Amino acid sequence: MIAIIKYNAGNIRSVQNALIRLGYESIVTDNPIEIINAEKVIFPGVGEASTTMKYLREHGLDNIIKSLKQPVLGICLGLQLMCRYSEENDTECLGIFDADVKKFPSIDIVPHMGWNNLINLQTALFKNISTNDDVYFVHSYFAEICKDTIAICNYINPFSAALQKDNFYATQFHPEKSASVGEKILTNFLEL
Repeated sequence: MIAIIKYNAGNIRSVQNALIRLGYESIVTDNPIEIINAEKVIFPGVGEASTTMKYLREHGLDNIIKSLKQPVLGICLGLQLMCRYSEENDTECLGIFDADVKKFPSIDIVPHMGWNNLINLQTALFKNISTNDDVYFVHSYFAEICKDTIAICNYINPFSAALQKDNFYATQFHPEKSASVGEKILTNFLEL
């Protein structure tokens, strides 16, 4: 079973619907036992960093997420919360990835919303994906490039479009909204 972590963030149903289209069953849960026992875990999100971290801490999900041994995929805010720190409301995050999350410097062209391509693709998450393939982004904050970066996007400045460390994977873009390319990426994760 695939567990989608519930934490009062948007986008959970979009992720679940994408899994249904791919033929996978999932549960939306904040139950630690269900999350720990899942074969795969997806940590999606659309929301604000400090409020979400507060919810995770109050429900003990911060420590649960960090302790997981199965493949985990963070999406958008999920990626940012898996980093060390976010400038969004001065938020200490989970610290899985050794990167800070910063606000894009220009307010005129933020948020980064729309289709963009990826470069420097690494790991099995991007099997059969090329640098000509576009994915869908919507975000005002970004993770800096670090040793865990497995894909880069360039918008205003280069940033980590995807991160990976051990069993933890994360994408700043939304694979569930990225048409057939996103479906390939989700399938690659589910087949890990």
